[in-house]
Amino acid sequence: MSNFKILLTDGLDAAGQSILRQSAEVNDQSGISADDLLKIIADYDALIVRGRTKVTAAVMDAAPRLKVIGRAGVGVDNIDLEAAKRHGVIVVNAPTSTSIAVAELTFGLLLALAREIPRADAAMKQGKWLKKELEGVELNGKTLGVIGFGRIGVEVGKRAAAFGMNVIAYDPLIPADEIKRRGADPASLQDLYAWSDFISLHMPLTVDTRDMIGRAAFAQMKEGVRIVCAARGGIIDEAALVEALNSGKVAGAALDVFSVEPPGLTEAVSHPRLIATPHIGAQTAEAQSRASEDIAHEVLSALRGEPLRWRVA
Repeated sequence: MSNFKILLTDGLDAAGQSILRQSAEVNDQSGISADDLLKIIADYDALIVRGRTKVTAAVMDAAPRLKVIGRAGVGVDNIDLEAAKRHGVIVVNAPTSTSIAVAELTFGLLLALAREIPRADAAMKQGKWLKKELEGVELNGKTLGVIGFGRIGVEVGKRAAAFGMNVIAYDPLIPADEIKRRGADPASLQDLYAWSDFISLHMPLTVDTRDMIGRAAFAQMKEGVRIVCAARGGIIDEAALVEALNSGKVAGAALDVFSVEPPGLTEAVSHPRLIATPHIGAQTAEAQSRASEDIAHEVLSALRGEPLRWRVA
């Protein structure tokens, strides 16, 4: 065994921990506070997190031994990438591990929106029979606009096509011919807003995408559009979304992610036409096992100076 020391702060599936423990000393401090992290991080060569832990510049300032930060999942908005570059700390993630899980949840939310499944279930549990009130819409023949046509967006598009939906996509980083090759018709953002009956968001949270779906975007959308976001909180302006739901511009929305997590009982969360789930996109047994194995191998490769598959910074 090497002398590498690896700190886990948000837990890691047993499969990944087993890989790590064969080659390094591993300390599982799941749920550690930000203050306590600062006190112990100096002793570690690697840090593996999920979405809870905020890896700030202060954390890296306190970590002279730190060589690599691993994100057991896709999004790295909880890691200060600029600070990592300044300190020469490698950042890696596991971008392919959760694609199917997030795509399947997204499509489940699409179906739940179309047929008001949560409302139907809640009413039945209260002894109510709301059959006549629960007239939904079919997905067949509707247009799904996918914003962000990477791995997850493509998987959502495949499932939508199987349901007879017309899939259009916008992604500023992917050429139109590649979007078409991946199974969707390319569209400008303005056309996607205007044509889509359903919109699904699959982009990272950046300076450019924060509050991207706000009042101006809603104004360009089709009356009665339905929106799903299982990407990152902060992409949708939640106050503007509540206004759009109240006006009927948006017929329904489903969010798995929020600008503040946990959000508490906000106006958005409590809105009768919004389905809310607690950031469970990647929460399948299969996805967690894949993510743990992928990040374990990637972090060990970084520590050993070996080639990396998924270096972010």
